[in-house]
Amino acid sequence: MLEKIIPNVLDKPDALLESIQETLVMTVWSGAFIFILGLFFGVILTVTKPGGICENKPLFQVLDKCINFFRSIPFIILLASLMPLSRLIMGTAIGVTGAIVPLIFGATPFFTRQIENAFAEVDSGLIEAAQAMGCSVPEMVFQVYFKESIPGIARGTTITIISLLGLTAMAGAVGAGGLGDFAIRYGHDRNQVDVTYVTVLVLVIFVSVIQYIGTFIEKKNIH
Repeated sequence: MLEKIIPNVLDKPDALLESIQETLVMTVWSGAFIFILGLFFGVILTVTKPGGICENKPLFQVLDKCINFFRSIPFIILLASLMPLSRLIMGTAIGVTGAIVPLIFGATPFFTRQIENAFAEVDSGLIEAAQAMGCSVPEMVFQVYFKESIPGIARGTTITIISLLGLTAMAGAVGAGGLGDFAIRYGHDRNQVDVTYVTVLVLVIFVSVIQYIGTFIEKKNIH
């Protein structure tokens, strides 16, 4: 029955598996850097904002404007403009390796805003109480902001990873490999509709699993 429904996919199972692996590699590697950088910049924005626990308006304004700048650039344009930097850092501007740098630049600003929003939900009373107890800035960041924001961080991480999957598919359209490249090369260019549908199905499964894990972590940490 499958031979009748998805004949073109069954003709190239190795290519499908390789594209899935490439998508996972791009998502995991870039996602790790995005998570670390997003947390770091989110903390800086939160503590240095006007009225923050470590107010620094010049630093806040510079970082805030940089994040807005990169968020305003369409990812397809970012891919092209960062090719020299990708070649400098990764040694290549094409393939899975070449897509890592643009993916980081494309998703880090988004995740930073997610973290900033998660920290903004922390009860101001807890922050004031920690300050009254004489907690240092690092103690407040780790024991108040991070501890109280786990559900928000989980929610923001889930949204970002799902968005990152979409960016990897878009990167595939310009030669980065992965499921996007698989769908374009075989599904679109060769007019093999079943290839496109199977690619969409695989991405839907990925998104569903990520959403389930994110929701589970969020619910477990709501208090």
